[in-house]
Amino acid sequence: MPLRARAVGRAVVLVLWFLLCAPLHLATKLIARRSGWPRRFLAGATRIVGVRATVEGAPISGHTLLVANHSSWLDILILAGTTDCAFVSKDNLGNPLLHWLADQNHTVYVKRSHVKGAKDQAIAIADALAGDKPIGLFPEGTTGPGTHLLPFRSTLLEAANYAARDVAIRPVAIDYGAAAADVGWWEESGKDNVLRILGRRGVMPVAVRLLPPLDRAGDRKQITQAARAAIAQSLGFRLSDQPPIGDGQ
Repeated sequence: MPLRARAVGRAVVLVLWFLLCAPLHLATKLIARRSGWPRRFLAGATRIVGVRATVEGAPISGHTLLVANHSSWLDILILAGTTDCAFVSKDNLGNPLLHWLADQNHTVYVKRSHVKGAKDQAIAIADALAGDKPIGLFPEGTTGPGTHLLPFRSTLLEAANYAARDVAIRPVAIDYGAAAADVGWWEESGKDNVLRILGRRGVMPVAVRLLPPLDRAGDRKQITQAARAAIAQSLGFRLSDQPPIGDGQ
């Protein structure tokens, strides 16, 4: 099957999966005040696009901040589908449907362009960590090439200073294995990337490694460096001497 035909076919199945899940989610939310359908939808979407995710590491408890590498839009489907986490996102996603979908998964919105509001951003994340859902954070701030880590921004890790002491900070390595370079969304338009990923042949095994919690005794830059080092080691990447980006950059 040609790449574009396969991509269109998977896109159609994704739409049908959404049309099935959305009413069930809304009805469940109306009756029970909460719904597990966002996780089911994302886990199902992961399989539809050809990913077969496996989870390694100790289970996640509540009140956990997940700090993960970021190389593709697939990371969101995979991480939420396997851990039921909510995400930290910029406050303007642009597309109303994407914003609605993010709302259903209890996304924490922050104004990343507002440098002086870094404390408010950290407090918002800390408040969200008081709930039952883990919170996922991509400190690279954008998708990378998949073959190495970009510098980690430390600003949002300030949430550790405001979070309750029982909050764990756990690095997560999303390992695409041999497909890492192919998956990486780097210097490519969104449309081209989506069509290329949806058009891939076969299935893609992905390992989600839940690494041990970090020591919270250090400041946010030390915690950020420790998270980056742990993820790099798990993925077999060598770290450059470039430090994490700090203070709103």
